Amino acid sequence: MLTLPYISDTGTAAPEKYLCGAMLNVTTVLCVATIYVLYKQVQAPNPEENHIIMLNKAGLVLRLLSCLGLSVVANFQKTTLFAAHVSGAVLTLGLGSLYMFVQTILSYQMQPQIHGKQVFWIRLLVAIWCGVSALSMLICSSLLYNGNFGTDTVQKLHWNPEDKGYVLHMITTAAEWSMSFSFFGFFLTYICDFQKISLRVEANLQGLTLYDTAPCPIKNEQTQLLSRDL
Repeated sequence: MLTLPYISDTGTAAPEKYLCGAMLNVTTVLCVATIYVLYKQVQAPNPEENHIIMLNKAGLVLRLLSCLGLSVVANFQKTTLFAAHVSGAVLTLGLGSLYMFVQTILSYQMQPQIHGKQVFWIRLLVAIWCGVSALSMLICSSLLYNGNFGTDTVQKLHWNPEDKGYVLHMITTAAEWSMSFSFFGFFLTYICDFQKISLRVEANLQGLTLYDTAPCPIKNEQTQLLSRDL
């Protein structure tokens, strides 16, 4: 019997829901750090181009809200607080998709400062993949939840081929998984971009101990965090 659950359905019962929640929270923190680095990378070579600055800020806001949605999805399971879970999913998938298109536009406008045309075309294809998946999921889920397929359609976890709405359910879940994989694929396109970035940690010592108020004579310490200069 062929079944494909929603992504949320894989983290609704203990103990996997605790592991899923912890992993998604860690992923949220890593995503915030990643998009901030990408934001600074676009901002650095374009200090006076207003259209690029506006798109870059819009992308940052969209992705931060998307990360907030991911945190909500992680901490509010489908079976415990459905409204909060769905709201988080809409933020994660919906605004995350818009972020991909904004970044694709930026990739087009920033050739060849950061990367070549091939990277833009790859991102465009992945963004279209995401858009098709999102549209398929939206249409089929609307038909499924607004149709006459039973009262437990929203909270239903286990589907059988003989159930009403089974085909629509399978298309919706497949589109959701496809959309998630498009997110992963899109972030993989930034490997070359990150190879051109150097990150360093700077420690400023204000005193010899936590109780000193006088300026510390010790010089600032700079420690290389990550370096890959091309």
